[in-house]
Amino acid sequence: MTANQFFHRRRFRVWAVLMLLAGPALPQAQEGNGEENSVAMNVEQLRKQVIELNRDLFVLEEDLLFPASTRFVVFLSVETGEFLALDAVKLKVDDEVVASHLYTDRQVDALRRGGMQRLHMGNLKTGKHEVTVFVDGIGPENRSYRKAATYQLDKDTGTAALEVRIRDRSSDYQPAVELVEWE
Repeated sequence: MTANQFFHRRRFRVWAVLMLLAGPALPQAQEGNGEENSVAMNVEQLRKQVIELNRDLFVLEEDLLFPASTRFVVFLSVETGEFLALDAVKLKVDDEVVASHLYTDRQVDALRRGGMQRLHMGNLKTGKHEVTVFVDGIGPENRSYRKAATYQLDKDTGTAALEVRIRDRSSDYQPAVELVEWE
């Protein structure tokens, strides 16, 4: 059984147990108004506990699937609008495609307003790796535009985080794409 299957089964079991506990309390609500309020409060408390347990399981699952010693994360930010209408991004690590994304107008708008997307999260062994990003969109004069950037990553035992930055470059009226390692 994989770790992912284990956590999905565990989440289901936690949910089922809490629903069984809340289930018998619901018919009692019809007996009186005071009891109805206490049952509603109990159900609300159980709901909050389920949400907290689900969040804790999610954090635990991420820590087990992506330990800090091998964790590799890539984020995307956009500071453009005049010279590039973003359409798609593809990410390669050591000549293997690890992420690709097609953007809707709403997603591009959110990125332009300062949002940041987690493009990829995975495991990467220590050592040297080549990270390449390909950005597709509509550039100046409504022409198809494709830009690539490459970064040589020297992964150590800690978490490695990169940011793909897409910016307008007013010096030559072109978009610029760069990969920046977070400290």
